[in-house]
Parts: sequence; C-alpha cells; structure tokens
Amino acid sequence: MNWTLVQAVTSRRNAEWGTHFTTDGRVRVALATPTRYFVGMSSLGFQAVLAMLNRFPDVSCERTFLPDDPGEYRRTKTPLFTYESLSPVSSFDMVAISIAYELELPGLLEVLDLSRIPVLREDRGVHHPLVIGGGPLTFANPLPLAPFLDAVVMGEAETVLPPLMNVIRHHGGRRAEVLEALASVPGIYVPGHHGSDLPPLAVAPRDRLPAVSCRVTEETDLAGMFLVEAARGCSRACAYCVMRRRTGQGMRMVPSSRILKTIPPQARRVGLVGAAVTDHPELEQILQVLVDRGLGVGVSSLRADRLNPTLVALLRRAGYRQLTIAADGASERLRSQLGRRLKGDHLVRAAEMAAEAGMGAIKVYAMLGVPGETREDLDELTRLIKRMARTIPVVLAISFFVPKRGTPLWDAPFPDIKDLRNRLKYVAGRLGSRVTLRRPSARWAWVEYQVARGTPKTGLAAHQAWRNGAGFSAWRRALANTEDR
Repeated sequence: MNWTLVQAVTSRRNAEWGTHFTTDGRVRVALATPTRYFVGMSSLGFQAVLAMLNRFPDVSCERTFLPDDPGEYRRTKTPLFTYESLSPVSSFDMVAISIAYELELPGLLEVLDLSRIPVLREDRGVHHPLVIGGGPLTFANPLPLAPFLDAVVMGEAETVLPPLMNVIRHHGGRRAEVLEALASVPGIYVPGHHGSDLPPLAVAPRDRLPAVSCRVTEETDLAGMFLVEAARGCSRACAYCVMRRRTGQGMRMVPSSRILKTIPPQARRVGLVGAAVTDHPELEQILQVLVDRGLGVGVSSLRADRLNPTLVALLRRAGYRQLTIAADGASERLRSQLGRRLKGDHLVRAAEMAAEAGMGAIKVYAMLGVPGETREDLDELTRLIKRMARTIPVVLAISFFVPKRGTPLWDAPFPDIKDLRNRLKYVAGRLGSRVTLRRPSARWAWVEYQVARGTPKTGLAAHQAWRNGAGFSAWRRALANTEDR
C-alpha cells in the first residue's frame, strides 16, 4: 500500500472529531460516496447511515470516498481502502454507496473499479462484497443504477436498514440467498429480481428524527460544522421537486427541544438541515438560543417569502456574510406554473433585509429552460436582479431546468443546447456591474436529463461513457447507442 496515500487519509481522519466506531464487527460494511471527501463529508445523510450501521450488533461500518487523484491509486497499484482501518474495500462483506444525483454515475463506477470490484453486478461472484445503493437519487429514478448495484434502498433508510442487515447477518456470504431474501423486504429494489418495477419509497417515522453528524471536519464547505436535521420533507408541492410527491408525507418537523439536545458541547458551528428549514415554526427561537451560546449557524434552505428582519439579523449574528435564496423560475408567471408562490417583491425585500443586517451580498438561484419560458420571462428576471443589485451586490447562480421522474413535469422536453446557451447569453448581457453571474453547462444539463429519464440501458451507456473517459463526447456517443427514448 502506498505510504503517501495512507498518510493523506490518516491525516484527514485524525483531524476530525466526533464518534469513534469499532472496526472489528463480524459483518463489515464499507460506506462510500461517488464524490470526494470534501463533498461526501458535507452530506448529513451519509453520516446518518454511518451511525445507523454502526449501531447494529456485530456490525462495523467504515468510510471511503472517491479519491482526490484516482490516477495516483492506479499508478501506485493501490486498491481503494477505508479511512478507519485502512482495509481494502474489496475485503468487506458489503459496500454501501450513497448516490445523490445522476452525474455521480461515473464516480460510482470509479469507486468500484478502484476497489477492484467488478463494476457490472452480473460479473460478481460469491467472493465479492454485496454492493448496495441508496441516497437522494432513489427519490427520482434509480433505474440507470440497475446494472451496477446488487440492491437499492429506496427512500429513507431508517426502517429499511434493520431488515437488510438482519438478512445479511442471517445468510452470511451466500449471495443468491441474500438477494432473494432482500427482494421481499419493503423498500428494497433488487434489479435481478424486480427488473424495472420499483417498490414504493420507504418513509421514516417522526420518532427516528433527527439525523445528526457523527464526524466533524474542517475539510468541507461546511468547515467545522455539526449538522442536525431541523425537518424532513417539504409541505410545498413544487412541480419540479421529487421530495413531497414521492413520499406523500409532507414536512416532518423536529421540535426545537430535540434539536438543541443533540448539539455537543464542543460544537462551535451548527448547520440546520432540511428542504425547507425556514418553514419551521420555531426557527427564530432555535437561532436565538444558538447565537446566544456564541455558535455560528448555517441554514440549508432559506425561502425568501419566509424571511423577516429579526430572522435575517439573527443569521448575520450567526456569521452570515451573504444571504442565499432561490428565485426558481425566471418570472412570477413561471413560478406560479411551478407551484411556487414566490413574488418578485419577496426577493427585493430579502435583498433589503440583507443590506440592513450588514451583509455584503445576496446570492440568488434561478432556473432557465422551464417549459413555456419566453424572452419576456428572461427580461423580467434581469429587471428583478438589477433592482435587487441597487440595494446590495448580487451573485446570480443559474441552473438549467432538468425534469425528474415522479414529478408533474418529468416528461417535459429538454431544450436544444444551443438554445439554452443563447438564453444564458441573453441574460448575461443585461446584468449590471453589481451582478456576478455563475454559469452552468448546458451540455452537462443535457446529460443529466438523459440519465434522469433513463432505464438500465442508460446505465450501460454510462458505463460505456466512463470507459471512454466520461467526457461529454463520450456521453453523447454512448447515449446515441441506447434505445431508451
């Protein structure tokens, strides 16, 4: 094993604080993400699964990530290994991989290949670990994952992991028996048994919330931040979002008392996580307690129509230098079409409150390419952003609309790539000097769209693209060979 790679992993691990887990369980699980450490350790879901798996009797779960430099592992012939015991991932009984969205597919294949585990499930034998997937992508369309995963945990893991681990403990390394038993567990999709028939999503009961961090590191965007779930799901029914429509559970609030009890004394920064945290009725009280303790605070989702001067002032005291909100569609007409009640005046008022609180900028997320979008809608967006910029500098972060399976707009066509580029160019040419534009890639939005509406054949196309370097040209050639659409 290469000493330089081992030293880099060991240094990262030793700089963390939090719960330490045993590494000598009878059943050993390697928990992976198809992203680098910097991104993977920012995921509360990843950390929650790590903690849940380590609570099972006779089970030990360790972490691994897509390396910062996969080529160095190949050059030094070093198999991917875990952070806790530095053991090869291929030596574990099970590899659990959390996948967030479609463009992480090449990272999934890279992790398996670097682990020296056959990428295609049909090529694995009895001596290979079971490869189990899960994560946010299961709320949309996990079918493109079918060629690579032996089984998939659909939806929320809290109620599915206990029967899954019981099956694995009971059947040991007998792959065929394990997969046959898992196929009958609610919330588990076994591609070899179910084909393309997806089971319903699993939903965690309220008493299993909140999820919290188990390890804290400085090496993420959320440096040194202890994460705690303020709410799960969403009470809003936005037409582009898979969250509420797929679970049917609306928004499950975590009481403020339960949230505050989870925060360890050594925490200096706290992240409140959820799809719509500003809809939490006790948010101001929670922030007040945390700020009075001298803690920095981050909130994962701020809705402009829920902000008020008191809340924004608390965020400033909690360390915010820039307010981040979402405009979604380019105009009020499009936002209404998407099921969003957000008005332009809400966004303008958010800019004013950020300036009054002493923040240096406001960041606004907006989508282009929403079905029915016209030049007039783009004009409305640029007028709105320039109006906000008269009060405070604006960072406008554009994304291209990608419809997801399970939402009312999932079958909407994707605009021509050149057309999307022209729309972006049109918006960029009408923004003033106080607006900084963050540009997306129309090409990669197109790839995401193709995978989002795909089937297992699309997964095989992803495999082909990955083998050819995973660049856009490789994706375009590979997707042209599929017959999914």
